[in-house]
Amino acid sequence: MNPDINALKPYPFERLAALKAGLTPPVGLSHIPLTIGEPKHAPYQAALDTLVANQSEFSRYPTTAGLPELRQAIAHWLTNRFNLNGLDAESQVLPVNGTREAIFAFTQVALDRQRPARVVVPNPFYQIYEGATLLAGGTPLYLGCSADNGFRPDFDALDEATWRDVQLVYLCSPGNPTGAVTPIEEFQQLIRLADEHDFIIASDECYSELYLDEQTPPPGLLQAASAMGRHDFRRCVVFHSLSKRSNLPGMRSGFVAGDAEIIKAFRHYRTYHGCTMPVPVQLASITAWNDEQHVRGNRDAYRAKFEAVTNILSPVMDFPTPQASFYLWPSVPGGDDEAFTRRLFAEAHVSVLPGSYMGRPGQDGINPGSGRLRLALVDELEPTREAAERLRRLIEQG
Repeated sequence: MNPDINALKPYPFERLAALKAGLTPPVGLSHIPLTIGEPKHAPYQAALDTLVANQSEFSRYPTTAGLPELRQAIAHWLTNRFNLNGLDAESQVLPVNGTREAIFAFTQVALDRQRPARVVVPNPFYQIYEGATLLAGGTPLYLGCSADNGFRPDFDALDEATWRDVQLVYLCSPGNPTGAVTPIEEFQQLIRLADEHDFIIASDECYSELYLDEQTPPPGLLQAASAMGRHDFRRCVVFHSLSKRSNLPGMRSGFVAGDAEIIKAFRHYRTYHGCTMPVPVQLASITAWNDEQHVRGNRDAYRAKFEAVTNILSPVMDFPTPQASFYLWPSVPGGDDEAFTRRLFAEAHVSVLPGSYMGRPGQDGINPGSGRLRLALVDELEPTREAAERLRRLIEQG
């Protein structure tokens, strides 16, 4: 067995199940989970119709590179959404089966095991960054995202000696779990650091289309590079998905785009990896990437939920003003996120994720997720509102 398997930490939802074991919630209250970031809005119907209409295409093996029409649709969407110039669909875009699989696999390609391999991850973070790093023989370097730095990584906190061993930096913007958005200037600061210290930037942007201000879409890494005149996107790759944008998490459809040399190596790896997207899924994905109307409607639904939940919880909880994603990141009264999670489930039949489960102790020994909760506002409006009301009543009871 690969000994690095033993380095993997228990997954947050595994820990949550153990935390709730033995608790008996009130029988008269239905369970409302605010835990997994799985959209409950209706999936984009036109994509499903395309999938059904082309089901006979399951008889074909798909290619690693995917259909040219899909790569073109992705390149067209990226170019329009992020104001790019000259993105090449053939060499700079690669369809993948969702960002989770791609992020994990990409780390195996990006790290050079023949020298020290540090991987910078935001802290708290999406756990795949850490697991992928450990199984690729790398060492995670946790960069704290606290209220003091706007819940974004502070790259100035790392000294020259540390940067020398960094091979890969993972960003998540909009952030999971904080919802913080990386400004274009910080993307560009990181690009300059990558030039200086020769590392790859991998930007997880799967929440980029769930923003609350319709006039201010979050910027992206490729957009930042393009604004610098770097149309080869050297050292830069981005990950996007239809899971959140189009409410299609079960379709497992996304893409990686950026530096052509990096994409070439990743494509070569995936030829052996064997994780190619079925042709009907590719055709359905084209339908989804070509439509923006359903995405705007999706944002409207999330805005309504954020407004309702914020009005209910802001008098009793402290949390950053959400910019994007579908998470709320409130502080817990009393500061014990595990104890509060247990009590909320036992007394109100609402499940949330303790913030400490998404973080690790930093250099100062402090876990920046401790004392907070991640609330995934993924359900329809009324169940989400009801969960917030129960949460507030619990706090007011003391």
